[in-house]
Amino acid sequence: MTKIKCVIAAGGLGTRLQGFRQNDKTKILIEVNGTPMINRQIHQIAKWGIEEFIIITNPDFDEIIREVTSKEFPDLNINYSIQESPKGISHAFSKAEKFVNKDDILILVLGDNFFGENPLLDVDFSKLEKNKGSIIFTKDVDNPNEFGVAEVDKNGKVLDIQEKPNNPKSNLAVVGIYIFDHLAIDNINLLKPSKRGEYEITDLINIYINQDKCSNIELSSWWIDAGTPERILDLETRLL
Repeated sequence: MTKIKCVIAAGGLGTRLQGFRQNDKTKILIEVNGTPMINRQIHQIAKWGIEEFIIITNPDFDEIIREVTSKEFPDLNINYSIQESPKGISHAFSKAEKFVNKDDILILVLGDNFFGENPLLDVDFSKLEKNKGSIIFTKDVDNPNEFGVAEVDKNGKVLDIQEKPNNPKSNLAVVGIYIFDHLAIDNINLLKPSKRGEYEITDLINIYINQDKCSNIELSSWWIDAGTPERILDLETRLL
């Protein structure tokens, strides 16, 4: 039986947010309008209709993250897995393996990404269940060279992704939500570390692009990667 499960990558410490609002732990515990960021994230995704979660934590703050989230969401099905060392988004994603079953559909969300509207509304999950594959989400931005950038054809098929290119082929920045079939976990095992020693999400997506099984949905509403003090303040104004 196909299940839709959300994997939240919440293991990053967020060095740019150390000291912001007396933060000496991890960025996902910083309060956003009075609520820890990780709980804001779960509230957001639960409103999209998702009930099963796998939260990827880090060794230092696993216990407190479990406490904060389980207390707030006693009725949700939340599992936890530790990413022992920071080796990239795909590496964090792989830590969900023990909770993934055959035919599951996996939504991967970065723990500091927030969205103005539900990005899943335009997803045909029955088609994805039948054909497998991957879906990325993009946003038209003025500074694409600061993001992963997708090249997409007129039918929404993803042709290429480049990480922070000097000469972007489009203005479509890849945002921090992705959908994969359950084979993503096996595909991560095919990856090699990048030059910076990490298992990149871009490399995982490129496996699906090479199989002609990656499509794009462009966001029409706002998106914020709340990884800096300025972006958190911006997020708070949008959540009022």
